Amino acid sequence: MRDVVPEMAPADVGLNAERLDAIPAFFESAYIDSGKLPCVATLVSRNGEIVHESYRGATEMGGDAPIGPETIFRIYSMTKPVTSVAAMMLHDEGALRLDHEVSRYIPEFEGVEVWDGGDLNSYKTRKPDRPMTVKDVFTHTSGLTYGFLMQNDLDALYRKEKIGAPNETLEEMCIRLASLPLLFSPGTRWNYSHSTDVLGRIVEVASGQTLDAFFRDRIFRPLRMEDTDFFVPEEKLHRLMACYQKNPLTGEITLADGGGTESRAYRVQPKLLNAGGGLVSTMGDYHRFCLMLLHGGSLDGARLLSPKTVEFMRMNHLPGDRSIRQMGDETFSEARMEGNGFGLGGSVTINVAETMAPGSIGSFSWGGLASTFFWIDPVEELIAVQATQMIPSGAYPIRPQLQQLVYAAIDW
Repeated sequence: MRDVVPEMAPADVGLNAERLDAIPAFFESAYIDSGKLPCVATLVSRNGEIVHESYRGATEMGGDAPIGPETIFRIYSMTKPVTSVAAMMLHDEGALRLDHEVSRYIPEFEGVEVWDGGDLNSYKTRKPDRPMTVKDVFTHTSGLTYGFLMQNDLDALYRKEKIGAPNETLEEMCIRLASLPLLFSPGTRWNYSHSTDVLGRIVEVASGQTLDAFFRDRIFRPLRMEDTDFFVPEEKLHRLMACYQKNPLTGEITLADGGGTESRAYRVQPKLLNAGGGLVSTMGDYHRFCLMLLHGGSLDGARLLSPKTVEFMRMNHLPGDRSIRQMGDETFSEARMEGNGFGLGGSVTINVAETMAPGSIGSFSWGGLASTFFWIDPVEELIAVQATQMIPSGAYPIRPQLQQLVYAAIDW
């Protein structure tokens, strides 16, 4: 058990201390003691003040080394909002526009066509209704997909072509993506995809920097996110915890990637700068990123975005103000599809009742493959961050449970 004593009492910002204290006890009893999860970390702040920060469990399943504020987690798709912020910083500078065609930055996307039937070895294509735009890759309405979705012939083609292999650069991956057909005509559907990877490549082209350099120079250093990167330096490697995976059919839990020096994936700077899922971070670092967004694009004197730009990002950018469910059919999402639209980099609550949990219109959130999650509620000036290391993110309903418990702690 490790709790960080907050500098401000929860009651000072309208939260109930006893109910906040019940959060780690709930997860410890329901998931850690039963061996379902190795750990659960939770952080809650209101009005910019951290009033709850708890760490339960160990860095390895059944281990005795406790997690704490220094623990480094794989945040996977919580990388997407970071890439989206980077792109909007360039938008603020006039270096890109949402209505620009993607081919303006990545010429290989000019003339890309749409899957029109067939199989992996012989398929037909047709011209899209319109070209793919920068806004499409922000919102996952690009027509791209992910190979791991296991939903159609196109994602099977992605697996066959090994899209996202670690031995290629972001530029090389995007060129290969452009050689394959789209799942649908851009703007007509929502589909979780490599869209944010393409956006990351656009950041590189528009800025003249590699994505990791842009992140470090323009986001991490100004926000003092000292432990966030695409890899873990040797001197910090002992702080990287192990990651597990649960078989959806058998329920068996196995090691996906070791912690510390046993990690296969994060020991060295990767060749592929995975703009959609490559970062590691700590609870404190990611909270500072969320605080910047809650505070309208600035934190401690460092301004990354205009307040109007952050407001714009939190709007629902799906056509017709539709939800992810209305545009995405049965596709995978890192947030509940009902009641949530999609902004520029994350889900946006557009109907609280349909989300099946308390919340506010305009709340901005996303999660990661290994069961990490955050949300920012601008109405309540509330931030919550949650982390463990269990693949897939839907292995257990810990996200909605955290939302229930946090909102139950609001007194005023």
